[in-house]
Parts: sequence; structure tokens; C-alpha cells
Amino acid sequence: MKFHHREQNHTRAKESSISEPRTNDRIRAHEVRLVGPGGEQVGVVKLEIALRLAQEADLDLVEVSPNSKPPVAKIMDYGKFKYEAAQKAKEARRNQANTVLKEVRFRLKIDDHDYETKLKRAIGFLEAGDKVKAMIQFRGREQSRPELGLKLLQKFAEDVAEYGTGENRPKLDGRNMVMIVAPVKNKSEAKAEQNARRSEQKQAARAAKNAAAEAKADSATAAE
Repeated sequence: MKFHHREQNHTRAKESSISEPRTNDRIRAHEVRLVGPGGEQVGVVKLEIALRLAQEADLDLVEVSPNSKPPVAKIMDYGKFKYEAAQKAKEARRNQANTVLKEVRFRLKIDDHDYETKLKRAIGFLEAGDKVKAMIQFRGREQSRPELGLKLLQKFAEDVAEYGTGENRPKLDGRNMVMIVAPVKNKSEAKAEQNARRSEQKQAARAAKNAAAEAKADSATAAE
């Protein structure tokens, strides 16, 4: 049992050493290819020189590429680096959401206006990063004309091609014909673009407001 505990501790230590880069005195190489704090290439130097330069800059020496020969080490604020990496990972997890499967239903004898309405709805889903399940519901004798359903879904796929791509060919599922369309951009990318558009709109509105205020002030000055 004691041996088992020692083995577990050794495994944890090994995992820790793999996930965390070596820093400062934990670096074992005799020399390193040094990168400065601004990303400048210093060149191959003795480890003690690299450590001294990092200490003089009040920063850490971090082994960023241990498998290179010699290993690559960078002078940086390791605490700040870890914090920023954790924040980025947290933001990515927060922005990432499971893709939702939205459904858009068509009738085989759909009119142009109804088709355009459903098309716009499907494009909205795809732009938001969601998948779309396009379904045609056959009624009565329509089941004997599956080629018409195929033609309609192919048209739909062409109309949304800018926003999504078909994951599969249209296929019959009982009384229905179904096709899944996946968005071109994932949920995280779609949200980032949406936020960017909102930011641009706010900036444009602010600029317009400032321009109007300046025009009003110029008009008042001219009247005086």
C-alpha cells in the first residue's frame, strides 16, 4: 500500500512537471537559447548568464521549448503570464456554448413569401452559430414525389451556402425529408463578431452625436 502511495505521488509530480514549464533554478540545461522580455533573440547563452539577466530585469526565466537543442528560455513575468493564460481560458469557456439544433419546417407546396420568411429565420440561426434542421413534411399523395422535396432542400442549401454547409444529403425519415446544415462559424466566433458589430455601431453613434454637437456649436458661434 505504501508503494502504491509513492507511485501515485510520483505520477502527480510527473504530471505537474509536464503541465508546468520549468522556471529559474528548476531549469536543468547548461545553456539555453534566450529570448528577451520584448521577444528579441539574444542567442545561445550559459544558463547562469540567462538567470542573471532575468534577475537584473526583476523577471523570471521560463523554459518555453524544453525539447529544442538547446532548450528555448524566455525572460518574462511568469505570474502575469499564468494569470493572463487563465483569464483567456476562462473567457473561451464562457463564450463557448453548445451548438443548438434549430428546426425549420417547409411544406412541399410552399409559396415564395413563406419560403423567404423561413429562409431568413434559418440564416439568423446559422449566423448565431447554431445548426439548422431543414424538414419537409409530406402530406397524402406528396409522399409519392420525394424528388420534389429533394429539389426544394437543394435550393435551400444553395440559398444558405454563404452561412452554412450541409452535413448530409437530404434523406427520408418516415413522412418527412430532412437535411442538417452546420454553420460556417462556430458559436464563439459568431458571438465575437456580434460584439464587434455592436461596438462599431456604438462608436458610429457616438461620432455622429459629437459631430452634431460640434455643428450646433459652430452654428451658435456664427450667429454671434
